[in-house]
Amino acid sequence: MDSGKSTLALQTNHNHAARGRSGRIFTTRDRAGTATLSSRLGLTHEAREVEDDFDFWNYVVHSLTHGARIDYLICDEAQFYTREQIEQLARIVDELQIDVFAFGILTDFRSEMFPGSARLVELADRMHVLQVEALCWCGKRATHNARTENGVMVTEGEVIVVGDTKGVDEEPPADSPLVGYEVLCRQHHRRKLTAARAKAVSMVPDPLPFD
Repeated sequence: MDSGKSTLALQTNHNHAARGRSGRIFTTRDRAGTATLSSRLGLTHEAREVEDDFDFWNYVVHSLTHGARIDYLICDEAQFYTREQIEQLARIVDELQIDVFAFGILTDFRSEMFPGSARLVELADRMHVLQVEALCWCGKRATHNARTENGVMVTEGEVIVVGDTKGVDEEPPADSPLVGYEVLCRQHHRRKLTAARAKAVSMVPDPLPFD
C-alpha cells in the first residue's frame, strides 16, 4: 500500500497505448468501486472487474478468435486473484505471447501472503519492488499492511475486506465497523501501534515527580 502500484499500472497502460499497442485493464475490489482502476492520486480508468469465477484464458482466446487485438494485459489488485487465475495469466504469456503486467501487494493485514500473490511469486518471470517507498508514521520503511476497525488495529477477521473507500457512493451498513488500512514498519505492526494510537499515547501527560 501507498507505494504507487495503481498509479504505475495506469502509467504502464498509457506508455504501451501511446506506442500503438492494444491492451486490456483488469482489477477487482478497487476502493473506487466496481470495474474501475483508481490511484490515490485521483486518477481512474475503466477496467474489467475480475470475479472469482472469471477465466482469463477463455476471455482472451474468445476475444482473439472474434477479431480483437490484444498485445498486453494490465492486472491490478492481483493479490485478490485466485491461484487458478494466476496460472491462466502465465499460460497466456507462454502460449499466446501476450505480455501480462500484474500489480499487487504480497501480504495481508495478518502479515501472511495472499494465495494469488504466492502463486505470482512462484510463476512470475520478473518481480520489481516499487521505487516509491511507503513509510510508517515513524518515518521508517513500511513493510506491513495494518487493518483498523473504528480506528483500532485488528489482526483477525476476513482476509478480504475493502476499506478506505472515500468518494464511493455506497455506505457500509450502520452496524458495520469503519474499516481502514495503514502501512506500518514491522516493529509497530507487531505492537499494534498505529499513527492514531501513537498520537494518543504521546498526548498522555507524564506524571509529575511528586509523591
